[in-house]
Amino acid sequence: MSAKTRIAFAVIAALLVVAAVVLAQPDDSSEQADDPSAPAAQTTPGAEPGAEKPETEPTATAESAPPPPPPEIVVRGYEARGGIRRIEVEKEETLEFTVVSDADDEFHLHGYDVYEDAEPGKPARFKLKADIEGIFEVESHQAGDLGKEALVARVVVEPS
Repeated sequence: MSAKTRIAFAVIAALLVVAAVVLAQPDDSSEQADDPSAPAAQTTPGAEPGAEKPETEPTATAESAPPPPPPEIVVRGYEARGGIRRIEVEKEETLEFTVVSDADDEFHLHGYDVYEDAEPGKPARFKLKADIEGIFEVESHQAGDLGKEALVARVVVEPS
């Protein structure tokens, strides 16, 4: 899913939350008059009896949905489970993903020349600014050394 699609979903979710909050608000004060636990109306000195003081309530602000977790690539027996992953990000965004391996291994993000080690219980975590456009391969060095398919993911950095 592209970053634009994720942002669009977050905006739609925020709008739905705001709409739900607005619809859940009572729209007239008669509901408050019927509720004995509601606070009594306040009057301003010098105002006509029965005139209510305008109340100001804080405006509800929608919280944006939390960002999705970083993609996770699972490697078992030096093979990527589920096939070669495709990770998309726009240029200048933060590129973040994790590689979980059942064996000691070194993973290499080509083009950016970033290397991260993984071992059982300690995933390789990649987090960097995607400042180079293009398609970049993530490879397992141990798989390559053993004559297996080294490619575990392709990172696609699209123009912003």
